[in-house]
Amino acid sequence: MQSSYAGPPIDDQYIIGKLPEYLAAMLVAQNGWIAYSGGLHVRGACLDPEWHSLRAAWEGENALYRLFPTVSENDIPIAEDCFGDQFLIRDGLVLRLFSETGELEELGISWPAFLNRVDEQPVEFLDLQPLTRFSAEGGILLPGELLSVYPPFVAKEGGASLRPIPNLERRRFLADFARQIADVDDGQQIEIIVKSSESQ
Repeated sequence: MQSSYAGPPIDDQYIIGKLPEYLAAMLVAQNGWIAYSGGLHVRGACLDPEWHSLRAAWEGENALYRLFPTVSENDIPIAEDCFGDQFLIRDGLVLRLFSETGELEELGISWPAFLNRVDEQPVEFLDLQPLTRFSAEGGILLPGELLSVYPPFVAKEGGASLRPIPNLERRRFLADFARQIADVDDGQQIEIIVKSSESQ
C-alpha cells in the first residue's frame, strides 16, 4: 500500500490505551496514513492535526457518534474514504457508514481482512471511480481534504461535480444532509438549496 501521507509521531497515549492490541500495534508501526491518491485515510493517535486525530473523530466536539445517530460512541472510527464515508470497527468487525444517508453496512470482515481487500482492489472495493476521474482531470486532494460531491451520490444525477474542501466541513455537511433526508422515500424528489460553502 503506497501512502501519500504518513501520520506524525504518536502523542496520544490515551487513545492507544483504548484500542484493541492489533490496532494499537498498527498505529505504533505507522501512525495512520493516506493512500490511493486520497482514497483511504486511516486516522492516527495524535492530537494535531485535528483532521488526522482518532480522538477527535471518536470523542471530540464533532465526533462521528455526535453527528450520526446510527454510530455508537463505542464504535472505533478508524478510517474514511475521500468522500467522507466512514469505516468503523464494532465488536471486531468493520462497518461502513454511508455518510450521505447515515446508513450503516456491516462488511462482516475484520480490520486486517479489510486492509487486504482494499490493497487487492482499492478502486472497486472503495468505489473510487469518481476519484480516479478527478485525478485524471488534474485534480489533487491534499491531506486534510475530502471531495465535495454535487449533486450528492444519492441523487439520480449524483457526482457530476467534485471539488476538494476541508475534512470537517465535508463531514458536517454530510451529517446535516443525512438528517434532512432521513424520512425521504426511495425515488422521491427532493430540492437541494445550497447555502453553505459546499456550493459548486
